[in-house]
Amino acid sequence: MRYYLIWLSLLELLPATVQLATALTTTSTTTLPAREPTLEEIARRYTKRTAGGVHLPIVSRETPWLVRRGTAAGIGLGDYVDVAYTVLITVGGITTPLILDTGSSDLWIMSDACTRGCAGDVTLYPQSSFRYAGQDVKLLYGDSKSGTFASGIIGGDTVDLAGLALQNQYFAAINKTNTSVAEVGAAGIFGLGFPVNSVIWNTMFSEKYHLNQNVLRKRRDTDTTTERETPMEHPKLKLGSPFPNAHFLRRSRFPSLPGLLGAPSRHTARQTSSVLYSAFASYATLGPFLPRLVATGGALSQPMFSVTLQRDTVDVGGSVGMLSIGELPAGVDVENMTWVPLRLYTYDEGGFPAPPDAPNEVYPITWEVMLDGVYFDGKKLPNSTSSSSSIALSALIDTGNSLIRGPSDIVAYIQSQLGRVFPCSEPHTLAFQIGGKMFPVDPRDFVSQAYVNNAEACTPNLIATDPPEVGGYQFSWSLGTPFLKGVLSSYYYGNLTYPSVDPPKMGFLSTVPTDAAQQMKNAANAAAKADENFPAVSEPAPSGTIRPLLTNVTGIPQPTSQTAVKNGALRMNQFELSGARCTLVLVFLLAWLAPFLPL
Repeated sequence: MRYYLIWLSLLELLPATVQLATALTTTSTTTLPAREPTLEEIARRYTKRTAGGVHLPIVSRETPWLVRRGTAAGIGLGDYVDVAYTVLITVGGITTPLILDTGSSDLWIMSDACTRGCAGDVTLYPQSSFRYAGQDVKLLYGDSKSGTFASGIIGGDTVDLAGLALQNQYFAAINKTNTSVAEVGAAGIFGLGFPVNSVIWNTMFSEKYHLNQNVLRKRRDTDTTTERETPMEHPKLKLGSPFPNAHFLRRSRFPSLPGLLGAPSRHTARQTSSVLYSAFASYATLGPFLPRLVATGGALSQPMFSVTLQRDTVDVGGSVGMLSIGELPAGVDVENMTWVPLRLYTYDEGGFPAPPDAPNEVYPITWEVMLDGVYFDGKKLPNSTSSSSSIALSALIDTGNSLIRGPSDIVAYIQSQLGRVFPCSEPHTLAFQIGGKMFPVDPRDFVSQAYVNNAEACTPNLIATDPPEVGGYQFSWSLGTPFLKGVLSSYYYGNLTYPSVDPPKMGFLSTVPTDAAQQMKNAANAAAKADENFPAVSEPAPSGTIRPLLTNVTGIPQPTSQTAVKNGALRMNQFELSGARCTLVLVFLLAWLAPFLPL
């Protein structure tokens, strides 16, 4: 009778338990829900607000043509989604993903009036709600061998980033572009740089004060290699801004502005300083979104933001993709980070002139830090001979760059050591010494799969770029997402008017595990045993941000949800054991123990 009652109780519990367990399994494996959440729902659901700041999920989007090709040909890493990282921003009432770009300063979004380059599965900005500012803009990207553009009109509308809203925020509604923004699942660019590097701010300020428009040179930092005959397609993304050419602050240009300043005279210095102070004051009204929040004061606890990027290729996981504004992620100790000052540009180097009340001020232009050295597989690389020895070694930290870019001679040397392709199971480490500490690129982020259905041959995520030049950017290296997936990077604006009062700086905390080389070997072996392709995350929702309850030893949030991958075995991160699963386990445990239970 005892066993009969126990089994009767278990049978009564079993249907409901199986139903709950089935629902749990459906939502925690590769099966997607019947209705995907809208972008507005994602923004509300995964945004975390604290007393000191706001923390947003970074959405890593797949390239549409690679998704189709992957389905047909079983492409592994060629499907990878680590090309572009986006955040959800509301512009004029519509929420859409914009690429996070620390290498530029402008906010732009493709409009519904776009006639070229805007085809994609993204929400376009309704230009009918646009408050046109009477200015057109053409944003140029490129170097000595290539160039892309995005052109449209400048205007204002309300821009909202997780509740941080600014009315009449100036941005560009793009009508034509040949960039690959739409192809990576985004509707535009969210630039996070300084105002001086903003084409829109330059244009609007020049118009307001009737100054000559800047003649902006093309950016020098984009892909310089020719197309190679490889069966694996690896999209490359490089955004950013041209080197600023602020004519209204150049001494040589002031005499040519009689409408504003008149002929050169002993009053020119006073008139120049008046324009300079007006430029600083305009940050609060004409500046880019985040610098405008910094300039207005009160909106942020600290003038900073931080970024961690998830890994969606080779060995899916890593950190939670997150943009934290106003403070560090909870649990991260500021003392554990390596803080270094930004590179400052003197007036003669192309930077802002110092104001009369602070003649020794020197200003940053972009998120550029000095390097102590560069190391490949533990050996320090020689200095490049492609640029002047008087230019100190530095690097741009650029979330809008999908590769590591460096001096042509150094890149050629590394490639000569590796060969055109090399075994994926032989991990290599490229490391950058910053502030006296080594920050390696995780071996899993250093490589891409070279051929379809062949997880044995890899190529480096490394490419050459133009050398630094006098009168332009001074950095030799551009550290993109392969580097940034292995660090928590923090960007501190400081005092935009008087940098010496609160200096701008960057902080780094490495997240590369000590056994990263072994994990690269394990990933290569796993891919070889699966279908000869490395995995890539297929879900469009924010990867690893479903329930970010865990942190690593340094306090950086870690993925806690189960991650679905394709072209490889299912990868499991740590996850919560739900009540339904616990009940199911208990049912079968009791059934197994029933004969041994006492009377």
